[in-house]
Amino acid sequence: MSLTLKNSYKPFGHLGSLTEIIRFFTPNWFAVTMGTGVIALVLAQTTTANTPLFTLARTLWGINIGLFLLFILLYAVRWLVYPQEATKVLFHPQMSMFLGTNPMRLATIINGFISFGLPLMGATAVVIAQQLWKVDAVLAVLCGVGLPLMMFTRQSHPLSSMTALWLLPIVTAEVAAVSGWIVAP
Repeated sequence: MSLTLKNSYKPFGHLGSLTEIIRFFTPNWFAVTMGTGVIALVLAQTTTANTPLFTLARTLWGINIGLFLLFILLYAVRWLVYPQEATKVLFHPQMSMFLGTNPMRLATIINGFISFGLPLMGATAVVIAQQLWKVDAVLAVLCGVGLPLMMFTRQSHPLSSMTALWLLPIVTAEVAAVSGWIVAP
């Protein structure tokens, strides 16, 4: 199926089947959930509970959780069905940096449990947030150490190709620390 003007505006519109969507699913999609979660959290901070804006923020947080789970599923299936394709991401100098968005997108869900889950679930939301934060902290350390190690030992990164993507693996630890501060009390 060729790319036409008719379907060029649809995500994955140029792919012919679900198996192709899975095969070409890459970590840069993780940034979508990171952004959706941040918007939900910012909206929650700019309003009070029981307002339409807070309801919108809570809805976005729910959508964020749904996207998070969908993208985890798609990426896990990619590793199971197309391991040779999935492995290539680790050696790609730009795409591998997006693996750092994993702990950051999880942090938006963790922080959402405090902002949105606490009024709905009480202390259970804090327990869930604390357990998820432990996973987030481990992922942040793995990304913060592992991805720069890959950059130095397995990838080529000339200074002329430097972009802000290089910061994604490093920022994961800062985001995990901020989430830890929110969850700890």
